[in-house]
Order: sequence, then C-alpha cells, then structure tokens
Amino acid sequence: MMRLAGKTALITGAARGIGLAFAKAYVAEGARVAIADIDAAQARDAAAEIGDAAKAVEMDVTSQSSIDDAIGHISAHFGPIDILVNNAAIFTAAPITEIARKDYSRVFDINVAGTLFTMQAVARHMIEHGIQGRIINMASQAGRRGEPLVAVYCASKAAVISLTQSAGLNLIQHGINVNAISPGVVDGEHWDGVDAFFAKYEGKAPGQKKREVAAAVPYGRMGRTDDLTGMAVFLASDEAKYIVAQTYNVDGGNWMN
Repeated sequence: MMRLAGKTALITGAARGIGLAFAKAYVAEGARVAIADIDAAQARDAAAEIGDAAKAVEMDVTSQSSIDDAIGHISAHFGPIDILVNNAAIFTAAPITEIARKDYSRVFDINVAGTLFTMQAVARHMIEHGIQGRIINMASQAGRRGEPLVAVYCASKAAVISLTQSAGLNLIQHGINVNAISPGVVDGEHWDGVDAFFAKYEGKAPGQKKREVAAAVPYGRMGRTDDLTGMAVFLASDEAKYIVAQTYNVDGGNWMN
C-alpha cells in the first residue's frame, strides 16, 4: 500500500535538487504534489517531468501574498493541503568581518521568515479544513554548530531547528505534526555554489573543498538527494504520527546529537 495515497503535498523550492527528489518520492507513494518555486519556468518543467500528479506553482516565500495565493491555487486544484515541506533556502558565506547586512537580511528572510510564515499559513489552512497534517522543515547540519565562514547560514538553520521545536509543541494540539530533517553535505547544484564560496575565502582550487568534505563523511561519500527521501516520506506518513518537534540528522554520520 502506498503510504501517502490521496494526500496533497506542498513543497517549496521544489523545481530542483532535494525538493524535486521529495516531490518524485511523494508521487511514487500516491500523493499529489505542488511544485512551488520562485522560478516558474523550471517549476513547470519539473511538474511536466513528473506528470499529472504534480502541479507547478510560482511562489516567493518572502511575500505573504505569494504564499497565500499559492495555497489557494493548490487547494482549488488538488484539494486541501495535507503535507508541507519547507525546503526553499539560500546559502551565503563570508568571514565575520565581511558579512554584509543585505546578505544577512536576504538569508534570514528566505530561510527563517520564509519557513515561519509558510508554516503559519499552511497550519491555518489545515486547522480551517480539519486536517491533521504533517509539516517538515529543512534544517541542516550547519544548524547544529557554528562554522568560521558560515555564520549567517548556520544561524538561519539553527533558527529553523528552534522554530520546529516551538511550532511542533504548539500545533500538535490540532493534530499537526511538525518535524525537521537535517541533511549533511549533499552533492548537487547547491554544493557547487558552496564550493565556490570556499574557493574564494580559503584559496582552494574549484572542487577541492567538495572533495575534502566528501572524504570526511564517515559513510565514505557525500549524500545524494535520494538518501533523504526515505526520511521525508516517513515523516509525512502515519508511521510518524507520534513524533513531535524533532529534527533528524540524515548525514552519513557527520553529526551526532
């Protein structure tokens, strides 16, 4: 039996990478999925690749009207939302002495406020429709500890873990489970960008930092998007109904709570 049969999921930042991998995994488990992304063209391509069970929705998590409009479009097309994955996020890096206020504001606007206010809007929607839903926030191993060049991103992901705890404790009274996934180093477009930051600030050759972090993972390699899908499906399913306000490391052994 498919674990998400008949469910409707909204995944932000789902036009590529981890979000797209989750969308494909959810559809394989019987869900209908809204591919929400600020890049409308790429979202349409992703939805077309998946098929009729997916719908592209243009969504900017820094705009409340965009969040609200997206929820309305999804609900009108698929019905009420049962699952939210807050995946949209950006990365930045710089030494403490070089952090720009505009970069800080942009990261927190997307990674923290975007997570909070999308979660709030979907939680209100779930409560209105009497849905005992699932909300999954994407944290990071960077939220578990500081890093010399990654203060702003680390702080933003630490905030996501904290929001998950508070929202989980608050929303479970409505039967809404809020949990999070904390990936480690996941290969792909995102880490290509991260590698470029380290090349700039540590004087490394392109690709060198990526090779170094891959070699340091106890499992023996960087993660892949499909390493995360099992946890994403599990937390969205009824199997996880007694799990509240937790953040799960899926990182090949990089970090132990």
